[in-house]
Amino acid sequence: MQTVLGVGGPIADELVNELHRNHTKEIRLVSRKPSRVNDTDDLVAADLTDADATSRAVAGSDIAYLTVGLPLDSELWERQFPVMMRNVIDACAEHGTKLVFFDNTYMYPGTSTPQTESTAFAPGGRKGRVRAQIATMLLEAMRADRVEALIGRAPEFYGPGRTKSYTNSLVFDRIKAGKRPFVPVDARAKRSLIWTPDASRALALLGNTPDAYGQTWHLPVDPDRQSYAQLIDFAGEVAGRKIGYTVLPMLAFRLGRRFVKPLDEMYELLVRYRDDNIFDSSKFAARFPEFQVTSYREGVERILAG
Repeated sequence: MQTVLGVGGPIADELVNELHRNHTKEIRLVSRKPSRVNDTDDLVAADLTDADATSRAVAGSDIAYLTVGLPLDSELWERQFPVMMRNVIDACAEHGTKLVFFDNTYMYPGTSTPQTESTAFAPGGRKGRVRAQIATMLLEAMRADRVEALIGRAPEFYGPGRTKSYTNSLVFDRIKAGKRPFVPVDARAKRSLIWTPDASRALALLGNTPDAYGQTWHLPVDPDRQSYAQLIDFAGEVAGRKIGYTVLPMLAFRLGRRFVKPLDEMYELLVRYRDDNIFDSSKFAARFPEFQVTSYREGVERILAG
């Protein structure tokens, strides 16, 4: 039995599909209100901030994937993410279940220095500090041999369907709607974006690779990094028209955050849009050379065709 904790989003749902296609048909889906992705899925309703409910959800699982996402709300993150991580670690330790944690890069410094699995945590805001806290909790549990686990870390998403990210909402969703895209801070800085189905496929592969445990892995991205200006040019080539864009400077966010909560929540992340964002996934590429990464051009074509 392999269990996905936190179903309902595009990463988790594609993870379930990938597990079902290539690894196992015995899959348990866990959330407050889970729904089946495949007919054979086992559903368990559980609140992961409840330790007993988390233990029951994990019981009988060989591998558990922690893919929970929360709305961008710093107070909510501070209140819930550490509790969830503690409960999941305890449950996996209790039941002898391997743990695969789907992580992000908010704890990394917002500089142009390439990010590797050994990059030191240097969070620049509340959400970054929470992500550093929960990743450290798991790393400490791994070092203490409390749980056999791995971390799969991803940069910002872009992708098809219900993918939620700033890149999708500000750029590609607006292009699909015939609107002028918005670019945060700098259109020429190079971006490291992960195609959401690639992230899920890679996470399933890591979880079912015994020697991947005990490590942190950067999930695979196209190494030919592109700027937003270049991605929008790709979109124009696909659409057969010139697409202009509007750059939203830091000042716009600084003023808007006083009145619009989503802008306030985004503000701490803006430093990573100011300079090149170089997320290095060469460790994964070296270990899994057969893994096919979706190119940025192919990703843009698939988004606009969807």
